[in-house]
Parts: sequence; C-alpha cells; structure tokens
Amino acid sequence: MALKFLGIWPNTPDDGSPTIWLEEETGDLIIQSWKADEETLRQAQEVGSVPGHSTDVPEHETVIRLPANMLQFIPRPDSEVNGGNSGT
Repeated sequence: MALKFLGIWPNTPDDGSPTIWLEEETGDLIIQSWKADEETLRQAQEVGSVPGHSTDVPEHETVIRLPANMLQFIPRPDSEVNGGNSGT
C-alpha cells in the first residue's frame, strides 16, 4: 500500500490534527480526524442512509467529523473540477 500525503489542518500544532492521505493503488482516502460527538452520531443514526440498512456503527468502523477546510485536499475527477455535474 502506497500512501500519498494530501494535506493537514492549516496552522496545525505539533500533533493530533486532521490529516488526509490517498492510497494510490485503490484511490481510497485515509483520514485522521476528530471522532464525531454523541449528538452528531445520534443525528446520523436518525437520518440513516438507505432503507433497510442498519444505523449501528460496527466495531471496525467509526464516525469522524471532517472540518470543512479539509475538503480542499480531497481529489476530484477532472470532470468535476472543469465544469462537471455538481448536482445542481
């Protein structure tokens, strides 16, 4: 697995800051960030995702809160950057 560093929380202190890497072979994002608080987790479970899918978070997963200023580091396909479908 080859990771490529994409970005870290601007003006970060020495440790514990949100960071994003790209797993180059699969395109997966590896994200270090703050765990979502109990209220956020409760709201996510209330909203759910697709009908019939459990809202429980399995032991091998977690819910994180990705700060909005970290979105700049998430790679997008060229079609989205250059006038692709933005969903609007």
